[in-house]
This record gives sequence, C-alpha cells and structure tokens, in this order.
Amino acid sequence: MARVLVPLAQGCEELEAVTIIDLLRRAGIEVVSAGLDDQPVRASRGTVLLPDTTLDAVLESDFDMIALPGGLPGADHLRDDPRIIALVKKLHANGRYAAAICAAPRVLAKAGLLDDRRATSFPGGIDVNDIPGIDYVDDAVVVDGRVVTSRGPGTAMDFALELIELLLGREQREAVEAPLQRP
Repeated sequence: MARVLVPLAQGCEELEAVTIIDLLRRAGIEVVSAGLDDQPVRASRGTVLLPDTTLDAVLESDFDMIALPGGLPGADHLRDDPRIIALVKKLHANGRYAAAICAAPRVLAKAGLLDDRRATSFPGGIDVNDIPGIDYVDDAVVVDGRVVTSRGPGTAMDFALELIELLLGREQREAVEAPLQRP
C-alpha cells in the first residue's frame, strides 16, 4: 500500500489539506497527517484540524510521498522547520515524490528541488529569481520527475487526483474521480 505524509502546520490552507487527505484515502492510500507539534492545528480560515500524529513520531517512517499543503503562514512554518527540509531531501534522494501546492513550493525551493525544473505555485508564492533554472508556468498541476507542484485551493482536487495517478495509476484515479461528479 502506498503511504503519504501530509505535514500540517499552524495556518495551513484547510481546503488543500483536507482535499489531499480525503481523496488519497478514498483511493486506498495510507495517509498520515502529522502536526509539527502535539497541538491541534488552526488552519488559515480558523478551521481546527486534528493531525493523526506528530512529525517527530514519524520522522523515521517510510513514505512514498510527502504532500505539502500551502496557506500562510503554514507554508512558511513548513519551510522554516529543519525536520521538514531534511525529510523532503531524504525522500527525494530515495526516489520518492515531493509534492507541494499553493505557497508550499517554497519548501521545495528551499530544499533545492525546484532548481532546473518546471514548476508552479500560487502567484508570487515563490521568488523565481532565487531559483536557478526554474521554468515557471501557470498550469494547474505540474509534474517534473518526482516533483509535483500546484497553484492553490482551486486546483487542490486536480492536484490530489494527479497524486493518486502517480502512485496508483490512471484507473484508480478515474475510480476516485467518477463519483465526485466533477464537470
């Protein structure tokens, strides 16, 4: 079974976090939401999220992907946490996926994963002048190797469905997407 870590930081974008967790679980993926500490997470619009565990409790666990929700200041808390940067680098070095939406691609940028890659983010979410060789595009979801980026809350469903396809294939993506009644 595929395993995905979704770190939750204070001030994350709840629509993105919940959409990623929900759709991946619908696909049968084991999703572990982990708070940066042991407190409930108050998201950017005031919704309180209860992570499954703490980041410290899963640092040595094996995951196929890390999926980072955006939102501010949540994405900055992720970017400024050395455990997150080390985990992103470790997973990527081991051939695993690193995915980020909205402002969270700034985490991937800090880890050096956007250098010489095609990527996207929320407009202004990353400073493209500080990322060597980035090919910044306005697409809803961008996959470049094992690095996946997306624009924001409005693209969260597309992002999550793409993550399902990458981990489990087109057929499972379609099985999850069909009952969602998307246009």
